[in-house]
Amino acid sequence: MSADRPHVLVTAASKHGATTEMAEHLARSLQESAAGRRCGLVAVSVPIEQRPDPSQYDAVVLASAVYAGRWLEPARHYAGEHAAALRARPVWLLSSGPVGEPPFPADEPHDAEPLRSLVGARAHRVFSGRLDKHLLGIGARAVVTAMRAPVGDFRDWDALRAWADEIAEELAVLALGTPQAPVRSPS
Repeated sequence: MSADRPHVLVTAASKHGATTEMAEHLARSLQESAAGRRCGLVAVSVPIEQRPDPSQYDAVVLASAVYAGRWLEPARHYAGEHAAALRARPVWLLSSGPVGEPPFPADEPHDAEPLRSLVGARAHRVFSGRLDKHLLGIGARAVVTAMRAPVGDFRDWDALRAWADEIAEELAVLALGTPQAPVRSPS
């Protein structure tokens, strides 16, 4: 961790913008969390297409939209290209994709565990996404219709904020050190 304030990169691969919006929300929530404010955490959301250098940050949240059970190629490529730098700092993975109530599909992305191992991620979370037929091409619309996939925005902003609180708490402990138990005088 930086000697002064921890800097966190939140970078996402997004096909239609929903995962980018989640990354932006997560970055804001990290900074606004009690733990984030306590340690002066600075979080930025940078689209993965801008190829942000993870070695310039103390921690990274790597996110991707999930289609057909897989992360998007730009996110998989980023993880592979920057694996060494990512392993050298705290990393969390976020998958955005399931839609509906209950979320469909219920399975984790096929490549989540290999990616987690590759970058040494502390955790991987799956959050429901958004499915808007108007943003899809003709072929994708046909698949969505054939699968009877539920259409709508199923993102849970409160759950995302709660996860940001968990991450910020871990980073605060790393930045400020483990909180000390009160010293008791001998009786």
